[in-house]
Amino acid sequence: MAEKMYDFRKRLLEVHDRDVRNVNRTKKENEFEIINGALIKISPNACDVVKIAANDFVDFLNVSMGVTAGVVNFGDNATITLELAEDAGVDLGEFASYKGFLIQTSAQGIKIYGHDPRGIAQALFYIEDLMCFAKAPVLAFGDIKKKPMFYPQMIHSGYGIDEFPDEYLLRVAHEGRDAILVFTKDVNKTTCGYMNFNELIDRAAKYGIDVYAYSYLKSDVSPEAPEAEEYYEGNYGKLFRECPGLKGVTLVGESVEFPSKDPHIAKGRYYEIHKDGIPSDKPSAGWYPCYDYPVWLNFIKKTIRKYKPDADIVFWTYNWGSRPEEARLKLIESLPTDISLQATFEMFEQFKYGKSTGQGADYSLKVAGPGKYFASEAAAAKKRGIRLYSMTNTGGRTWDFGVAPYEPMPYQWMKRYEGMRKAHDDWGLVGIMEGHHYGFYPSFISKLSKHAFFEPREDMNKLLKTILISEFGEENYEAVDKAMMHFSEGIRYYTPSDADQYGAYRVGPSYPFNLAGGSHLGTMAKIPEYEGAHFGSRICETTYISRTDWRISPLGMRIKEEVAFQEKMLNHFEAAMELLNPLNGKNEKLDYLINLCQFLTNCVKTGKRAKEWHILKCKMYVEDTKEGLAKIFDEMEAMLKEEIKNTEATIPLVEKDSSLGFEPSMLYMTDRWHLEWKIRQVNYVIGTELKQFRQALEL
Repeated sequence: MAEKMYDFRKRLLEVHDRDVRNVNRTKKENEFEIINGALIKISPNACDVVKIAANDFVDFLNVSMGVTAGVVNFGDNATITLELAEDAGVDLGEFASYKGFLIQTSAQGIKIYGHDPRGIAQALFYIEDLMCFAKAPVLAFGDIKKKPMFYPQMIHSGYGIDEFPDEYLLRVAHEGRDAILVFTKDVNKTTCGYMNFNELIDRAAKYGIDVYAYSYLKSDVSPEAPEAEEYYEGNYGKLFRECPGLKGVTLVGESVEFPSKDPHIAKGRYYEIHKDGIPSDKPSAGWYPCYDYPVWLNFIKKTIRKYKPDADIVFWTYNWGSRPEEARLKLIESLPTDISLQATFEMFEQFKYGKSTGQGADYSLKVAGPGKYFASEAAAAKKRGIRLYSMTNTGGRTWDFGVAPYEPMPYQWMKRYEGMRKAHDDWGLVGIMEGHHYGFYPSFISKLSKHAFFEPREDMNKLLKTILISEFGEENYEAVDKAMMHFSEGIRYYTPSDADQYGAYRVGPSYPFNLAGGSHLGTMAKIPEYEGAHFGSRICETTYISRTDWRISPLGMRIKEEVAFQEKMLNHFEAAMELLNPLNGKNEKLDYLINLCQFLTNCVKTGKRAKEWHILKCKMYVEDTKEGLAKIFDEMEAMLKEEIKNTEATIPLVEKDSSLGFEPSMLYMTDRWHLEWKIRQVNYVIGTELKQFRQALEL
């Protein structure tokens, strides 16, 4: 049965999977089993975080394990007891830190000691995972000690841009994430309109989640101007005066440009540096590591900390990762040390396409990382003693596939996790941002990262096997694992240029195939969008462009090599589908995975074909014989007919799973409506434009 638009949200709000228990799985001699009538004891003074977690565990036992239980404040016959380690006089040792916990299991029951309330909650969520892995409400005797390797773990909403229902917050907490980001233009004003910030802060806190403002606040006044204090008191000061519960603020160049005096930049903001229709030959302040950013940053810091002394000021260097290393590191050398420096983990890395060189335009899983830009800034931060964060995309999604909820490439993700572990050890990486406005969508990938980011560390290959069996069935494990290997290898052949990430791969098979670039040669179709979208199709390019790495290796020198790379990617994806397709109907989660993987495969077909289409159009412009043009037009028509088949084959995929084709800032871009529009657009090119071209040449 086809899903309606946004039906995926119903699944996002289902915190616990139903009927996980295997009734044939019996308790082993070294295990404790939770049975009907179990009691969970909490302190009469327990805070909301503990109360909610305890009652959530009761719901888990009922929904997932078919066991009834209750929460009590008194008595000595509790099955599970929850206490703060300090109150119980228990020494957690090295785990006596934020969200640290100890689980002690014996024949008498389970005792949980948390360093703080969030630690108690995470212990219960951890037990839920272990019981899902076991398919039974059992826990092995012994001690389990855990603490997070990274905090904060910041995410945007995958439910909808800046939308955070309670059940979604609870799922986020279950996944180990402890901070959410809200696009902030003013107090109670996001990019999508009004929001009661304090209500969200209070509500998120009940689930053990902090709230950060992702700043879209204006900085049109120099911090050295006479009116600076009044100006910044009226935005950053007002924000933290009115919302002191905010954990902190994230500041990224393109969103917080200020009137810098740096001679390397043009005056004005990014979208205002054109004069007489001619762009400046210099970047704006948002795209260069200006020498006076520390002046601005110190002013912002002083303004905020007047109202929130411990506010986490996160300074993100995303926009100037491709600028000269000397300028970037010089800026870090002058930054205040009581802020957090965030550098993107894999971006701006160069790589080979055969004999040519490419560079990533935006977030990509092609490069596991860490990249050279991140490494250079991480080392500089360590030298200065600045707290180090990174944008890692480890929620499971990047810009490689713009309208897919997550990327099922676990072996490549594990390479990234390993790089992050090493960055933690070598440079002190402590905090991560795990996605941008495409948001956080829980999946087996986010569960894998959750467990990979605990201390003490576990073997990730063993974790992956446990999770794949738990999610998709032991009888399907071998085939699913081999398929995931193919997807993980395939993504390494991805070509993350802006032509790909802002073009065909941003929307997949709804991407239009424009014949030419002017009205006298043909239509230039713009992808339609739904009303109310934050970005909509504004962040999609329907002309084939490739600016980002032009200076490294011009498009004409590498595009055929890119096509060859994408052919290898497609071969891996199709090999994975040969393994997965026979498993259709085995279980619901596996069906959704197979459906997603086929959608990604169809995206690759469109992405590869978009490059081949561009090559044909370039040939069309320089071909000087009728015979040559006739051959090109025939190739074009055949290509478009194949693309129509691919688009038609995508419709049932997006109707089966409404999370496909959706991205919070664009809304739906690859649903049935868009795919049918694409088919009409391509048929117009075949039936009208190509026909007119042939008629003009009397072909």
